[in-house]
Amino acid sequence: MSQSSYFTPKGGLPGQQQLLTGRAVFTDAYAVLPRGTMRDITTSFLPGWTGMRMWVIARPMTGFSETFSQYIVELQPGGGSDCPETDASAQSGLFVTDGALQLTIDGAEHSLTAGSFAYLPAGSAWQLHNSSEASASFHWIRKRWQSAPGLDKPQAFVCNEQDIAPNAMPDTEDRWATTRFMDPEDMSHDMHVTIVTFQPGGVIPFEETHVMEHGLYVLEGKAVYLLNKDWVEVEAGDFMWLRAFCPQACYAAGPGPFRYLLYKDVNRHMPLSL
Repeated sequence: MSQSSYFTPKGGLPGQQQLLTGRAVFTDAYAVLPRGTMRDITTSFLPGWTGMRMWVIARPMTGFSETFSQYIVELQPGGGSDCPETDASAQSGLFVTDGALQLTIDGAEHSLTAGSFAYLPAGSAWQLHNSSEASASFHWIRKRWQSAPGLDKPQAFVCNEQDIAPNAMPDTEDRWATTRFMDPEDMSHDMHVTIVTFQPGGVIPFEETHVMEHGLYVLEGKAVYLLNKDWVEVEAGDFMWLRAFCPQACYAAGPGPFRYLLYKDVNRHMPLSL
């Protein structure tokens, strides 16, 4: 795991001499945001932060993907926030792809580097700062925590994927594995964030069709991915956004590992009211 890489967008703009090419698509079932769409002019900003900009790559949309938002945040040296989250019902997952950050959760300090993941329960008091001399980048996944009878909110935790042994999927000859940040048996969690790794030639050999929504950000490598009825080429830096029940499958097509950061909603009843 020490050789893992994490693609991080750097913005900029293509030259005026370049032709318009790209793979961006938005359908009723899925969207693909290629890494080339993450330019300076597509960034957003938030009040209460200094030295930050972000690409919003997912947000709740009625009739499409309704449970989560996901940002790619770039934080300059000295940048940060003492009050990043303004919604007390929102839980967060932070995954660092570049640089070093200082995270404080309820007064406890944590150092984050590339590969670090932090889970922040709804209502947590947390702060985030870049105290280094280089820029840093991280993914910020947000979802409203859905309570359930007899369950307390999950506890905050910080880890690094390089310290977690991947779980090989059964009968896959170790070509398909999942690095799990949340304990799948802990019912207090209503979202899972994982890293999925395919070795060259690894496949999802059936059309997954399920109720979970997905955000898939490609960290490394390339593949051909089935999204609904379309086979789409994807590479490091691309983002795939899937609504519930969108069929999906995968062929890892490159010479090295194909890896992506995955969000899905789990462990709760489906709302019956519209």
